Amino acid sequence: MSRCLVLQSEVQSFIERCMIAVGTKVSHARALADVLVEGDRRGHYSHGLNRMDMYVKEIQTGICSKDGEPIIEKETVATALVDGCNLLGPVVGNFCMDLAIKKAKEVGIGWIVARGSNHYGIAGYYSMQALKEDMIGMSYTNTSPLVVPTRAKECTLGTNPISVAAPANDGDNFVLDMATSAVALGKIELHHRRGDIIPEGWGCDSGGKLSTDPGKVLSGGGLVPIGGCEATGGYKGFGLGLMVEVFCGMLAGSQYSRHIRTWKFTERTADLGQCFVAINPECFAPGFKDRMSDLLSLHRNLEPAELGVPVMAPGDPERKNIRKCEDLGGIPYHINVIDHMNGVARSVGVSPLLPANRLIAN
Repeated sequence: MSRCLVLQSEVQSFIERCMIAVGTKVSHARALADVLVEGDRRGHYSHGLNRMDMYVKEIQTGICSKDGEPIIEKETVATALVDGCNLLGPVVGNFCMDLAIKKAKEVGIGWIVARGSNHYGIAGYYSMQALKEDMIGMSYTNTSPLVVPTRAKECTLGTNPISVAAPANDGDNFVLDMATSAVALGKIELHHRRGDIIPEGWGCDSGGKLSTDPGKVLSGGGLVPIGGCEATGGYKGFGLGLMVEVFCGMLAGSQYSRHIRTWKFTERTADLGQCFVAINPECFAPGFKDRMSDLLSLHRNLEPAELGVPVMAPGDPERKNIRKCEDLGGIPYHINVIDHMNGVARSVGVSPLLPANRLIAN
């Protein structure tokens, strides 16, 4: 009984109140809470409530701006360069994705890059906004250097996530949302907080050797690219991480690679680069959604290698987690996460706290 159930509305309100308590604009606090709660509903606990203390600290210290709105610095009919004005990442992300969709409606594609941004939660939150308009959405961001490239010992790349969302028929869709590292740092942190070991292939120690000790990964080591070591294709994940930098840091003129500040250090602004794309399939061959539905069904209906373990398309595990939350009537959190975040709330004078009395079986 190490998990407890919290209503979605309780988490949403709690995050908003904590952010407002340290001076965040109401609309900005709501934008952040929306992203974090959606991350938890989809099962990406490393990018949900677990991250709230980071955002609180950045607003408290003044390293992230409380006021203002993003600014378009340069644009064409299909592209734009946006100054995020050092605002919360979700505020920048929403602005940019809305602009990308607007341009895609007008000319078929919108490609927006932003500099001066901050951590924006799950990348899929932004790519999925295009689904509402029956469009393909893409979202990318660079991050603090946490990943050790193939053959190296030093962290020079972020987890640099990739998300692509594409609509199919009857509300179905393809949603790829992944880090270009083997896992997100938050998953290492959650294992460390719980006192668990991590699977081999998630991270390495200070010598660049794979390790199952989350403490060694977090203290002098680092994450490894998708694929793990070189023998199992880690160089491909390394290449994908660099590709994200091309779309983000290079195009936006933001900080990049080892020039981005160390994770959770607030001695200087993050100045992250981000990229948001919307594509209208109607500009291409007709029947896109029909083909997408067929593509998804083809793979979901494959005979599984293990009985009772069906083949899933990208986005299916998240839909499964959303249904689980709906069946439970709330979002299940590890009690340690609830206790930690309630401590953060107390420190900024927020009440009521998250309830910790609805214990459920793991």
